[in-house]
Amino acid sequence: MKPSFSLVTSLFLLAGFCLPPAAVAQAGQALELSQDRRHLVYADQTPFFYLGDTAWELFHRLNREEVDAYLTDRAHKGFTVIQAVVLAELDGLNTPNPYGHTPLIENDPTRPNPAYFEHVDYIVNKAEELGIFIGMLPTWGDKFNKKWGVGPVCFTPENALVYGRYLGQRYKNKPIIWILGGDRSPEEPQHFEIIRAMATGLKEGDDGRNLMTYHPMGGACSADWFHNDAWLDFNMFQSGHSRANEHNHNKTLAVRMKTPTKPVLDGEPRYEDHPIDWKPENGWFDDWDVRQAAYWSMLCGAAGHTYGNHNIWQMWQPGRGPISSARTPWKTAVGHPGSQQMGHMRRLFESLDWQSLEPYQAILKNDGGNGAGHIRAALSTHAGFALVYTPMGKTIELELGDWTGMNIQASWFNPRNGRKTEIGPFKIDNLHTFQPPSNGRGNDWLLILQRQEG
Repeated sequence: MKPSFSLVTSLFLLAGFCLPPAAVAQAGQALELSQDRRHLVYADQTPFFYLGDTAWELFHRLNREEVDAYLTDRAHKGFTVIQAVVLAELDGLNTPNPYGHTPLIENDPTRPNPAYFEHVDYIVNKAEELGIFIGMLPTWGDKFNKKWGVGPVCFTPENALVYGRYLGQRYKNKPIIWILGGDRSPEEPQHFEIIRAMATGLKEGDDGRNLMTYHPMGGACSADWFHNDAWLDFNMFQSGHSRANEHNHNKTLAVRMKTPTKPVLDGEPRYEDHPIDWKPENGWFDDWDVRQAAYWSMLCGAAGHTYGNHNIWQMWQPGRGPISSARTPWKTAVGHPGSQQMGHMRRLFESLDWQSLEPYQAILKNDGGNGAGHIRAALSTHAGFALVYTPMGKTIELELGDWTGMNIQASWFNPRNGRKTEIGPFKIDNLHTFQPPSNGRGNDWLLILQRQEG
């Protein structure tokens, strides 16, 4: 079924200017770790910017017309990974997809329902056509550690191995990143056995072709339990939705320092249009909160970042019971500004040798404090440039040391609209002050300093 002109058009009118897909150029290539084991690259060593979106209910709730419109929107905004769950959270075992199919026969992981997986195939193939990887969660965590939610628990180590092997074989040659977990921490020995058995099955099924990570519950990280496991290719943490100004960069820094070295990224930060701490009376996260989390983490050496929108993960629309006070139909929420702004971020980083950046607070004379205005800096000695992010537009005071007397090209990058304004070139002093064009909440800026030769 082809998407109707009216649906696609309405989504693009909401989205505004779009970033052309860039992943298509590397179509057919699997991902691997960079030589320094801090980032992801294609097989030809082209850097891969992991820009994810949490569409957890994608396989479960959207029909093919909606799939086409949603994925096309995300591709044109520059997303490279869509995180979605095969055995979904919202009664994914017993409530059928739009075509009347449930994923397992008699809820048995060793008996996948071919009709359900034909729809999953369609989505994976559409994503591939658009140059997008699917960050595929084999199951939400309530199917092995119910704790809360619908469940039921249906996994054992034995059937997890079989189910993992099935998925691995089915999607062996597709653009897939495996994401185990599903908002759960392993707590009992059997939980660890199930997760490791599923990882083994996936690796057996796809011959180890596709990278693998683990999506934990809020405040946790895959490294808490699995950092030394060979199957865990890169780390993912969830900074979550419990408070404003959550300093997710601290987790990025801490996990980045672990040995053996593995890439790390925030796989579920504060969602746009999500009530703070799940309480509408506390207010709602907006696009500024989204940008703050993204730039904080990226300037601490993250391998990428995941965006989320509270309405989109659950594909909420009138007639469906909203989870945690969802209030905006998903077809409207695709046009929220945060998603467009994540594309601006990716485009800016990809215009630079971004994988050579290192966290470097030493150049800051004043880091803006530990609140909402905390300033982060990163430096590429190899490529001769620095980035400094000021989320509240606070004055940036730099001690540039070795750059004293050099010619510098300076620019302000506006994370809200992706525009860059040059404010140089000039010869740098050891102590130099930069005043952003505006300040206050919502007025975040990225300072770009590029060393000039000669």
